[in-house]
Amino acid sequence: MSSSITLGQYLPGESPVHRLNPRVKILVLIALLVLLFSIRTYGGLGAMLLVAVVFYTAAGIPPRYFLRGLKPVIWISVFALVIYLFFTKGGVVLLRIGLVTVESEGVQQGLFIVLRLFVLVLFSLLVTLTTTPLALTGGMGSFLKPLRIIGLPTEEVAMIMAVALRFIPTLMEESQRLMRAQLARGADFETGSLFHRARNMVPLIVPLFVSAFRRADELALAMEARGFRIGSRRTSLHEDIITAGDWIVLILVLVLMAVVLIFGL
Repeated sequence: MSSSITLGQYLPGESPVHRLNPRVKILVLIALLVLLFSIRTYGGLGAMLLVAVVFYTAAGIPPRYFLRGLKPVIWISVFALVIYLFFTKGGVVLLRIGLVTVESEGVQQGLFIVLRLFVLVLFSLLVTLTTTPLALTGGMGSFLKPLRIIGLPTEEVAMIMAVALRFIPTLMEESQRLMRAQLARGADFETGSLFHRARNMVPLIVPLFVSAFRRADELALAMEARGFRIGSRRTSLHEDIITAGDWIVLILVLVLMAVVLIFGL
């Protein structure tokens, strides 16, 4: 596994966060994301960031992992910040370039959105870093079970989501390996016009697709060899029990939600 890729990785450990039930982790993640999008002040964002720091500390995850996890959203954050700076008006004019102005309201809202995005990524990474893909599959499958009433193959859908999440770092690692091989052959991906650089990426697309299909075929054969059948009821080696510690964490998060919403942070 490429050390520069965080999304989709599982970091083994025996911390209290690792031992939490995967269903509780998913519920806590949903609750924190709902709360995150309900917050309207920097104080509330600071409280959410503090919660993330507490969880990461309890999980014993080194800072380099979540810092790497923030890299993929940097350009999205820069783009969002630029949009807010130049298209959101209000407050004091901080910069004027001809007819274009940068005003304080745009700066405030842009930074708020960027910080919210960073905290969202931190919470999402925490779940994948402390939960195995198999446990995530089981947790998501549990929440999808009521949809069996309408004929939805819930276990298969949960499996697809977990496999897709697991393949993200694999495909990213493969693309980096192919890019290094092309660079060794004299390819240039960093100079020239945007169209020229995009055209130079074409030699990467075909082998990447071939590799993805090959891995998918190998995975299908491995699952079939282990008795996986579409539509059949699956059993679990370990019982999925929600402990007292799980309930305590869930209740604390709900209390946090109530406090933040009541005080209007």
